Amino acid sequence: MKKNKKKSQLAAVWGRLKKNKMAVLGLAILCLIVLAAIFADVFFDYETMAVQQSAALRLKPPSAQHLLGTDEVGRDILARIVYGARISLPVAAATILFAAIIGGMLGAIAGYGSKRVDDVIMRIMDIFLAIPSTLLAIAIVAALGPSVVNMMIAITMSNIPPFARIVRSSVITIRNEEYIEAARAIGGSDSRIVFRHIIPNAMAPLIVQATMCVAGSILSIASLSFLGLGIQPPTPEWGGMLSNGRQFIRSAWWVCTFPGVAIMLSILSLNLLGDGLRDALDPKLKN
Repeated sequence: MKKNKKKSQLAAVWGRLKKNKMAVLGLAILCLIVLAAIFADVFFDYETMAVQQSAALRLKPPSAQHLLGTDEVGRDILARIVYGARISLPVAAATILFAAIIGGMLGAIAGYGSKRVDDVIMRIMDIFLAIPSTLLAIAIVAALGPSVVNMMIAITMSNIPPFARIVRSSVITIRNEEYIEAARAIGGSDSRIVFRHIIPNAMAPLIVQATMCVAGSILSIASLSFLGLGIQPPTPEWGGMLSNGRQFIRSAWWVCTFPGVAIMLSILSLNLLGDGLRDALDPKLKN
C-alpha cells in the first residue's frame, strides 16, 4: 500500500514536471552532459587526446579533426571538456550530498530541540553565512592545501548552513502537526520522530535546494581550479582550462569559450531543473 502511494506521488510529481518545458529542457541538457561523461572513453582516448601534449597541434582552430580546436599545448578541447565533466559533476554532487546530510541533521536538531540548542546551532550557521561561500572555500583550501579532498571539504562546509536553515524551517512547521503529536502519544522517541516522520516530510525543499546548490558547487569547483586551488593539471577541469587559456583568448578564442560554455550549460540546466522541481513539489500546486 505504501509503495503504491509513493509511486502515485512520484508519478504526480513527474507529471507536473513534464508540463514545465524549461525544466524538461534543463533535464535533457543535464542528461546529455552526464551521458557524454559516462561514455567519454568510447569517443576519446584519455592519454593521447586529453593529456598528451603536441607542439604540432598547438592552438589549432575548430576543424573536422578537432571539433572544438586544441589548446595551448595541443590537447583536444572537446576531449578535455568531456573528461572534465567526469570530475566536476561527481565532485559537485558528492559535496552537496554531504552538505545536505550534515546540514539536514543540524537543521532537524535545531528545529526539534530546545531553544538553547536551536540558538547555539543557528548562531554558528549565521557566522558561516556571514562569510561569502567562495571566500570561505578559498580560505579552507589555502589552509589545507590544494587537492580534490580538501576542495570537497571546503565546498561542503560552505554549503552546510543553507541546508540547515531550510530543514530547520520545515521542521518547525511540521513538528506541531497532528501525526507528530500522535507519534509522541504512542511513545515514539525523539530520534525516531525526527528521522521517520519529520525529515521525510521536509524532503521537498531539501531536494530543490540540493539541485540549485549542485550548480553553485560546479561554479565553486571551477573557481578554485581557476585560482590553482582545486583540480591540479594535467587532469582536465573546466576552471583549470579557463585559467590556462585566458592569455590566448584574443588570438585563440576557442580555448576559453568552449570550457566557459560547458560551465554555463551545466549550471543553466540545473537551475532550470531546480525551478521545475520547486513547482512540481509545491503542495499548493497539487490537485
